[in-house]
Amino acid sequence: MAFLNPAKKTWGISLGPSAYRLVGLVILLAALAWRVNNVLSLQSYTAQYWTLQLINGLILGGLYALVAMGYTLVYGILLMINFAHGEVMMIGGFAGYFALTGFQTLGWTNGTPFESGLSVVLALLVGMLASLIAGIALERIAYRPLRNAPRLVPLISAVGASFFLQYTVLLIFGVTPHYYQKPAIISSGLSVGDTGVFISYTGLFIFFSSIFLMLMLYLIVSRSKMGRAMRSVAESKEISALMGVNVDKVIVFTFALGSVLAGAAGVMLGLHNTVMKFNSGFFPGIKAFTAAVIGGIGNLPGALLGAFSLGILEAVGPSALGLPSEYKDVIAFSVLILVLIFRPTGILGEVLSEGKA
Repeated sequence: MAFLNPAKKTWGISLGPSAYRLVGLVILLAALAWRVNNVLSLQSYTAQYWTLQLINGLILGGLYALVAMGYTLVYGILLMINFAHGEVMMIGGFAGYFALTGFQTLGWTNGTPFESGLSVVLALLVGMLASLIAGIALERIAYRPLRNAPRLVPLISAVGASFFLQYTVLLIFGVTPHYYQKPAIISSGLSVGDTGVFISYTGLFIFFSSIFLMLMLYLIVSRSKMGRAMRSVAESKEISALMGVNVDKVIVFTFALGSVLAGAAGVMLGLHNTVMKFNSGFFPGIKAFTAAVIGGIGNLPGALLGAFSLGILEAVGPSALGLPSEYKDVIAFSVLILVLIFRPTGILGEVLSEGKA
C-alpha cells in the first residue's frame, strides 16, 4: 500500500528513510536533554564530583583506546573482527601480575623510587611480551588457515579462540581472583590545589602511558616502512604482493602491534582495578570493540575518539541521567545501537579502500 512506502509523498512532503532517522534522533536528543535537565535540577552534584567523574572517564577511555586500536588495525587489514582480542589483553594482565609478584619478593615494589618505578615498567613490558606471543600464536593457528574462507568462518574461529583462551586460563590459574599489589611509586596520588580533587598516580600513569603508546602507534603506521606496507596491504593484498610486499609478514606484524597495545592495557587494567580473573578481558574487550565501531571501524583517529567518548559517557552518564552506576554498561551498548541505527559507519566513518567498500 502507498502509505507504507516511506519514499512516497505524505501530506505533500517527501520523507525518505534518512528523514525519519533524523526526526527520531532529534526526538531522542530532546528527551535526553529533558531528562538530564530534570536530574541536575533535583540533584546537587558539585563541580568536584563532575571533575572526578571526568578524570575517571579519561582513564577508562585510555584503556579502551589501546584495545580498540587492535580491533581497528586487524579490521583494516583483514576485514575481520578479532573477538579474542580481549583475552589477549587478559593474558597480558596475568603476566604483569606474576611479574609484579616476583618483583615484590625481591623487595623492589616497596623499595627505592627507582626500584619501584622499574618494577612497574618491567611488569608492563612482560605483559606486552606475553600478549605479543598470544596474538602471534592466534594469527598463526586460528586465523591464517582461514584467510581465504568466507568472512563468517574466521569470525566463528575468533569466538571459539576467545572461549578457548578464557577457559585455558581458568583451568591453569583457577577461578580465584588474583589481586595486584600496587608498587609504592603509584600507590598514592596528588590533590589539585584547594579544589578537593584527588588524582591517583595510577590514573596518571595509565592516561599518559596510553597517550604515549598511541602516539608511537601513529608514528609507526604513518612514518615507518612497515607502516607503509600495512597501508598498502589494507588497500589490496594481491597488488601489494605483486609489488614485493610480504603480505604474511605484514599481517603478523599487525597482530603483534595490536597485541602489544592490548598487553599494556591488561597490566594497566590490573593496576586500575587491582584484580585479574580469567574473564577480566571479556567486557573491556567488548567495550573496546564498541568504541571502535562508534568512532569508525578501521579508522585509528575514530577508535581514539570513540574510546574516550565511551569512557566519559560511562563515567558521567549514569549520574547525569539519574541512574545507578551499574547502568553504565546499559548506556555503553545503547550508544552502540544508536550509532548503528543513525550512523552505521561511525562518527568519523570507516576507512576502506574502493575495492572493499
